[in-house]
Amino acid sequence: MNNFILKNENAIYYEVNFSCDNVIFLNLGNEKFFITDARYTIEAKEYSKGCVVIESSNLIETAKDILKRNKVKELIFDPFDFSYATFSILKNNLETKLKEEANFSKIKRLIKTEQEIKLLKKAANLGREGFENFAKFIAKKGFEKTEKELFFEAFKNMTQKAKYDASFDPIIAINKNAAKPHALPTNKKLKGNDLLLVDAGIKYKRYCSDRTCTSFVDFENFSFKREQKFRNKKHQKIYDIVLSAQQKAINGARSGMKASNIDKIARDYIEKSGYGKYFVHSTGHGVGLDIHEYPNINNKNDLIIEDNMVFTIEPGIYLSDEFGVRIEDTIVMQNGRGIIL
Repeated sequence: MNNFILKNENAIYYEVNFSCDNVIFLNLGNEKFFITDARYTIEAKEYSKGCVVIESSNLIETAKDILKRNKVKELIFDPFDFSYATFSILKNNLETKLKEEANFSKIKRLIKTEQEIKLLKKAANLGREGFENFAKFIAKKGFEKTEKELFFEAFKNMTQKAKYDASFDPIIAINKNAAKPHALPTNKKLKGNDLLLVDAGIKYKRYCSDRTCTSFVDFENFSFKREQKFRNKKHQKIYDIVLSAQQKAINGARSGMKASNIDKIARDYIEKSGYGKYFVHSTGHGVGLDIHEYPNINNKNDLIIEDNMVFTIEPGIYLSDEFGVRIEDTIVMQNGRGIIL
């Protein structure tokens, strides 16, 4: 792939080690052009690698001038990368043929380098520290805190007081609210014997972590460890089913198998346990510069899993108006097997 154009920040960062929120990137053979405005040119020249930084007040017109000057016949673009308005301006009076290739940057980033895996492992370890810090806060000060207050505290603890960015807005859900996979925080207050679901992550050098824990709320012994003892028998039953499904999928994942087969391991176990219709999302997703990358671990994806792919395993059961359980870890495929980061 010699000639392509990008607007997506993370896709551009992958190419030249720097990005910003107003940039057009052109890759023309061995030449790379980072076109941005005056707000970013100094940092772009300082941090970017292997590209020419061009300052412009009209990025699209500058890109078109470069394409015309280099007599580029064909240029690959991602249709998800451009708004209709921007694309219309780009193609207007342009002789270069624009060739559509959806998600080509995500496909390019499917198999992580050893350096990327190191960064993802560091992010995962820092994310674990964040969960441990948050657990200490809950044990000491969590009683009768609302989900909204806990949401704020999760941000503070996960990011180590803004030392790191969050991968995404944390999900903080108590009891009934945990039955919503992407629950928004409410004024529901945390009490002893509650079920608490927390989904959170941080970024380390732009690479994301992602983890979900479901815990029994005992303020004297609160933790996000996988071993949980609930006083509510149904909570315990569902938790044990989800944990077993997750462990089976992680232990059963192999390089060379289809992504859909990893999903099937978790889904089959939950279905055999009688809760199949309550597992309403895919088993996992890729993690990297984006919190949701390839590969998608779902029942429709027949992509062959390979070593150095990184993705989550996160089965869940959601019982409307009762509670929900999700357990998630991010794994890397190495030597043919899945290893928890």
